[in-house]
Amino acid sequence: MRQDQGKSWLRRRAESAFRRGLSRAYETVRVDPERFLLQLRTAYGLPIATVRGVYSVEISRLDDVAESVIRSGMKLAAVEGAGFGLGGLITIVPDLGILSAITMRMIQRLSLIYGFEMNTDDEIAELWIAAASAAGIDISRDLFEKEVVNRFVPRVIQKIAARASNEVAEKWAGRIIPVASSMIGCGLNYYFVRAWGKRALAHFRARHLETRARLLMEDEIAVQPPAAASRSL
Repeated sequence: MRQDQGKSWLRRRAESAFRRGLSRAYETVRVDPERFLLQLRTAYGLPIATVRGVYSVEISRLDDVAESVIRSGMKLAAVEGAGFGLGGLITIVPDLGILSAITMRMIQRLSLIYGFEMNTDDEIAELWIAAASAAGIDISRDLFEKEVVNRFVPRVIQKIAARASNEVAEKWAGRIIPVASSMIGCGLNYYFVRAWGKRALAHFRARHLETRARLLMEDEIAVQPPAAASRSL
């Protein structure tokens, strides 16, 4: 009974921390597309001048960059978890707030790698659909409100926070152990970011391939003679 009450308390605290962390990450810790584009060119050697240019890059190269971004997020989350883990459950709220920011920035980078810039309402909604996918949530029933981003995003954040808090309650409770707390925090954060990163990558990759196929078809139609283009339509 006492253990269930402890998990319930932890779940409520975790849900609140994730909700605030995700909202703050979205509003204030956004990835600068231009700076990240420069990083893609200089650090990863992608021959692109704009984010849209990724559709002309081999998908395997994009996958390699995406995997590298996920690994970087995992390492950063592990270091952060080890540091905050020293405080046991006392520091779990700030830990989860920072973890959610690390995860959200990683998802934003994955979005840019696969060609989604987050400039329009549709692209912003797509970012949060990917975040929900990373959390293992099916939000297909909420998609009819996708056009109304101001209502859509808070609802998705709430669903993600609720799902993440359940995961936390099951696994993070081990941080009550003083000596092992740092190692537990390190490992849990590491695998948390890896799991969410893999699911977000799969989402963006699938959407990228759909968009790539559509752009290829549009290019083929554009170079056809008018009569041939009419027949193809």
